[in-house]
Amino acid sequence: MTRKTALGGGRKWAALAVVLAVAAAACGSETVTVTETVVVTEEVVVTSVVTEEVEVTVVEERVVEVEVTAPQEEITIGYISLGDAVPFVKLVSDGIKEEAERLGVNLIFCDSEIDAAKALACAQDFLVRGAQGVLNFQVFQESSPEICAAHGDVPVIAIDIIQPPCQTAFMGANNRLAGQLGGQAMGRYMQENFDCDYTAYVSLESTAAGAANRDRMGGYREGFQEFCPIVNERIMDGADRTDPALEQVTNLLTALPGDRIVVVAINEDGILGAIGAANTLGRQDDLYYSGQGTDPSIWCEIKNNDNYIASVAYFPERYGTILVPAILNAVEGNAIAGQLFTDHQLITRDNIDDIYDTSDC
Repeated sequence: MTRKTALGGGRKWAALAVVLAVAAAACGSETVTVTETVVVTEEVVVTSVVTEEVEVTVVEERVVEVEVTAPQEEITIGYISLGDAVPFVKLVSDGIKEEAERLGVNLIFCDSEIDAAKALACAQDFLVRGAQGVLNFQVFQESSPEICAAHGDVPVIAIDIIQPPCQTAFMGANNRLAGQLGGQAMGRYMQENFDCDYTAYVSLESTAAGAANRDRMGGYREGFQEFCPIVNERIMDGADRTDPALEQVTNLLTALPGDRIVVVAINEDGILGAIGAANTLGRQDDLYYSGQGTDPSIWCEIKNNDNYIASVAYFPERYGTILVPAILNAVEGNAIAGQLFTDHQLITRDNIDDIYDTSDC
């Protein structure tokens, strides 16, 4: 038997093949040519010709699954990290690097270090180095038009902070839902334990994050108010990093008495700053916390601090498995979903050991 296989252009990320084998002949023995056509995700076409002695009297149609790997050129993707000094971001970056290596992608990594000018320099470098797509995780939403212009007309996936006007898709938190989950948990706790009698509602935010901040912290308020009204609200901007949150909450607590202070935050960095302030001032029992992200920096607080009520997990270590295949498909010209949300799960001291390894706590 002689078999020849020719591969058409395109790349395969999944394989479902339909094989049509048609053979028609009169009864008896003669030479028949069977042509099979295999179509894989409408991109890879495989044609084979089989010549053999066969005896056939019917037309046959059959469906099979096959694995076909087409040769592919290396694709170059640029990735702007928000700042790998932030534990949550470092997990995102590591996951992207691992997935890029697994899929044979040339990844240009650039750490913006929470600096809009450095994020712009990253984009300019991507253009020079021929990036065919961009993963953009930079925090200053107002800088996005300039950054979009700098890296050129290529597909862009924004990570956690929208990047108008050039983003092809957004990947990250369902911010409104995530905030609501944390707010509901905190509101329910205040209602069940204190009949909604508390001193103040402190919201640690980052208006630089634009829509992400509005949706996430707005979701917190909505969820909390399902159980308790918001009283004596204090909003602290730029409190999404540990040191600024430590300073701002320390200043607040020196002028804010009371032993039931609700503290909610856009991320765990802000919560860590608030916990540091409470510890410094000897007011560990006065503050009640709910944060977002559940990165490893907060695991021991969730497990051991009775005043840490609930966190909302984003599983940043899994971002890369969504982002890298999506940007590759976009580069190939395939349509991708405009919203690529991570899973969210409410994490408390009661279930954290079921989700994460906290044996070191």
